[in-house]
Amino acid sequence: MKYENTLDFALLQDAADPLKSFREKFYFPQMGGRDTVYFTGNSLGLQPRSTQDHILNELEDWASLGVEGHFHARNPWMPYHEKFAVPVSKIVGALPNEVVVMNQLTMNLHLLLVSFYRPTKQRYKILCEAKAFPSDQYAFESQVKFHGFDPQTAIVEVSAREGEHCVRHEDLLAAIEKNKEELALVIIGGVNYYSGQVFDMKAITEAGHKAGAFVGFDLAHAAGNLKMNLHDWNVDFACWCSYKYLNSGPGGVAGVYIHERHFGDKEIPRFAGWWGHDKATRFKMQKGFVPIPTAEAWQLSNAPVFSMAAHKAAIDIFEEAGMDALVQKSIKLTGYLEFVIETINQSGKAKLEIITPKERGCQLSVIAHGMGKSLHEKLTAGGIISDWREPNVIRCAPVPLYNSFEDVFRFGEILKGAL
Repeated sequence: MKYENTLDFALLQDAADPLKSFREKFYFPQMGGRDTVYFTGNSLGLQPRSTQDHILNELEDWASLGVEGHFHARNPWMPYHEKFAVPVSKIVGALPNEVVVMNQLTMNLHLLLVSFYRPTKQRYKILCEAKAFPSDQYAFESQVKFHGFDPQTAIVEVSAREGEHCVRHEDLLAAIEKNKEELALVIIGGVNYYSGQVFDMKAITEAGHKAGAFVGFDLAHAAGNLKMNLHDWNVDFACWCSYKYLNSGPGGVAGVYIHERHFGDKEIPRFAGWWGHDKATRFKMQKGFVPIPTAEAWQLSNAPVFSMAAHKAAIDIFEEAGMDALVQKSIKLTGYLEFVIETINQSGKAKLEIITPKERGCQLSVIAHGMGKSLHEKLTAGGIISDWREPNVIRCAPVPLYNSFEDVFRFGEILKGAL
């Protein structure tokens, strides 16, 4: 596509956008009587206009039905999580029996590590990217310590080379090969939260399996952002939150994926709860855990219905839009943002360095050399809601589900004014 940094061009693209009507399905924060340029859906997605009705339905059913709502609510509560199997599996590229919605992200990560980080005296190392999201780092550290190993020697972090911001793919593969005799687990963020770099999950999985390790991914910044095929890539497990690109509200219910080949292993270590127990005998309340032969076996407790109601409002929108269409728009929209930023660079007003590589979703991470946080504050005052990350990165995410080409053009005009 040949871009132009003009309002006419932006409006023309929006008019031809097959997803343009989806913008009206969301609330936008207001500033000065108009919508803000909301470029931080990679941190917290916007609220769908339908969310309130979905939650209100459950409140009404609770009021009118009490405990009978588990069976007779408009959306019965007992099997509520089952509604997500098909639509969520489409988002992450899995089979419906390989996904389940439950808990929050770091809780799910720990539950999956119980099953897939099984260190021995010989194989005990976890390999991850340096500068993984801090919660992941804390999880890895605590799991390693729980098994009696030293994080300094048991956790292998693959860093970007000096003077670079992103981890080179060949360096990741080389680190897997170097540690293959001691490697128990490879776990990477599908999209690095800081740089916006997308990792080659298929190739990493192949390399990790060749080395004899399990392979998993934290998809917090990938779910709803990238086209993925977790099942076909043979990924062992993955987890994600729902409050970023999936627009399910702050602290929203999260999700997990486990490849179906692991379901037949009844001896796989796990922390069990009654909602993961065989459905046919669950209410007999007997001793002896019998896992459901799907990803549901990793559930601990029954559904947090109000949180899941908000999630359903959002997932219904994804089901209508489709990941293929969203990714196609994302490529164009993010490309336009890159073009606008580079056009401003060419004007000589400032040096804006985009550190996000071409392997990306809809996030661009930008360093404004010589300005830093003061520029972010000026952008906010001008009506742009973006994200600041220490020490010097502004993260901007033009989300294809609700952002427009006009948003990108407005961003450029506000940015020029701030500079």
